[in-house]
Amino acid sequence: MDINQEDFLEFIVSLSRISFLSLAEKVKLYKNLDSARGLALMSLQDLEKFSGRSFKRVKWDGNENLKFAVREAETIRSKQIGYLLYGEADYPALLKETVNAPFVLYYRGNKKALYSASVSVVGSRRVTPPGKKATFDFAYTAASQGFNVVSGLALGVDGEAHRGAVEAGFDRFDKTGEWSAGKTVAVLPCGIDAVFPASHKKLAAGILKTGGVLVSEYVPGAPAEKFRFVQRNRIIAALSPVTVVTEAPDGSGALITADYALDYNRDLVFLSSCFSESAEAVRRLEREKQKSLAVNSKKNPSSIEKYLEMGAPVAENFEDLKKILSEAPGSRAAKNTRDDKKDNLQPSLF
Repeated sequence: MDINQEDFLEFIVSLSRISFLSLAEKVKLYKNLDSARGLALMSLQDLEKFSGRSFKRVKWDGNENLKFAVREAETIRSKQIGYLLYGEADYPALLKETVNAPFVLYYRGNKKALYSASVSVVGSRRVTPPGKKATFDFAYTAASQGFNVVSGLALGVDGEAHRGAVEAGFDRFDKTGEWSAGKTVAVLPCGIDAVFPASHKKLAAGILKTGGVLVSEYVPGAPAEKFRFVQRNRIIAALSPVTVVTEAPDGSGALITADYALDYNRDLVFLSSCFSESAEAVRRLEREKQKSLAVNSKKNPSSIEKYLEMGAPVAENFEDLKKILSEAPGSRAAKNTRDDKKDNLQPSLF
């Protein structure tokens, strides 16, 4: 593609910010156009013809899109934000496997953290004290043994997962003088130039200090809207061969991530902290809440029991997780659930 670097950045930003286009459609446009201005000249009817489908209730102004893309590209340059383009050699291989991968993944920090052995850790924002400790300890041990920890920088479990990995990084540096522990990857539900929640800015700085990375599919300035949290979850699940739930009520975002993990043919494991007395009490309250709302909803929320029935195993800690993933699929699940349950999970890439 004969295009200078400045125009190229504006072009891929212009494409990445179009929410109504699929990954395949963005890739097709990328291969058939040569500039952001060429994209701006396309009408909605042109885009419909190009993609072969109708975009109902979609508002499109190519010039407006370009105006914002130019501004966002300047922020990317001025703040030295990196980007990984789908199809390029440095795009994370596990993420590339998914059909709905981001066209562009923006990052701040050490992109090498996206290529090493990793585990995704998810759970409740309102984590109980046992769940908080179990999450921190799990992530600390994983990072101490050189594994990267992927999570979403949210309050609760996410924050504890990142803290455990960051503390392991600082402790290893104190002992060896090198940042030799595993890193942590924070997937943001907002533009790459911000941190959400703002109370985790210090934690985000620790992630970068210890060699980790912040990533987002969203351009600078994009707010943390509700739908972006769900979209963010698919990236968390995709970046690791195994997703671990440390504590989560029924119907929570963590269990949406669990669904994504299974969709992507990843391993799914629950930490025993999910079944502590305090965690069970929270889950009971959530079930009662869901029952009271059931009359207004046709969709049944996901539950931990559903995944256990499918064969998802339960681990005590990180060491136990490694043992589980070295066993034949289903052997550990049979110990935690009924023998007649079918294991639908796949061998780990861990």
